[in-house]
Amino acid sequence: MKNKWIFLLLTIPLWTFAQSEKGNPDDWHGASGSRVVNGTNVKMLGIGVGNILDTYISPEKYKGLDLRYISMTDRQSNRHKHISYRTVHQGEFNYTHNRADNNNELGGLYNFQYAVHYNWSLFSNQLQVHAGGGIDASLGFLYNTRNQNNPAQARLSVNLAPSAGIRYEMWAFKKHCHLNYDVQFPLVGVMFSPNYGQSYYEIFNEGNYDHNIVPTTIVSTPSFRHMLSFDFPVAKTWVRIGYYGDYQQAKVNNLKYHNYSHMIVIGIVKNFSLTHLLP
Repeated sequence: MKNKWIFLLLTIPLWTFAQSEKGNPDDWHGASGSRVVNGTNVKMLGIGVGNILDTYISPEKYKGLDLRYISMTDRQSNRHKHISYRTVHQGEFNYTHNRADNNNELGGLYNFQYAVHYNWSLFSNQLQVHAGGGIDASLGFLYNTRNQNNPAQARLSVNLAPSAGIRYEMWAFKKHCHLNYDVQFPLVGVMFSPNYGQSYYEIFNEGNYDHNIVPTTIVSTPSFRHMLSFDFPVAKTWVRIGYYGDYQQAKVNNLKYHNYSHMIVIGIVKNFSLTHLLP
């Protein structure tokens, strides 16, 4: 029964993703036999500080540098203007050290997000609000440079994640600008984790399964991402600057994990429009 529940949880987000990519047949036909997709892509670099704890590797907290690359794309068609689709690719690298400054940890993570949002326009389109949700998946590692036993930890998780945001159009310094706020958190999902005292050798070489695929909820993984950003034009280019906060934590298999990040992000905003001609 547990395996069926896990399979269903993993399958639903992937099925939703496929259906949204396929789209409603009516969405592909405009009055002139074409489908127009308008969108925005933002590519950002982030730099800040990270705070990492993984009791499988060490009971110590490690603090240091956190670097990010974030690509965020929003798109919507001419047939369903209230529905938008967001795709996020995020790469993270961190280099942290303990309080005594005699040991370091290296970490890397790839995060993928896909969400479907419903959009509202208020106050003559000056305020735009969106809300919805989708899939959030992460794959990464954490490596301790001095540990002999349990020197590394794998990170693997898939979640259903609600998300929401606002965009406020305003004038600043005699220029048309945008103020944005976005938030996302995992609701339910599954994650990989060794059990307390269990080695990776036991899992992969001896095949000793010990509750290593763990169903999770917002109670066991109370995590949260949000970003406050400001878009403004420079010559013919739109620039985004902002604050990005990422607070990931979990308590499973008698192990605790957290990765708290605070960073400044800067990037380029590009608008695009694609027309698909149909027979």
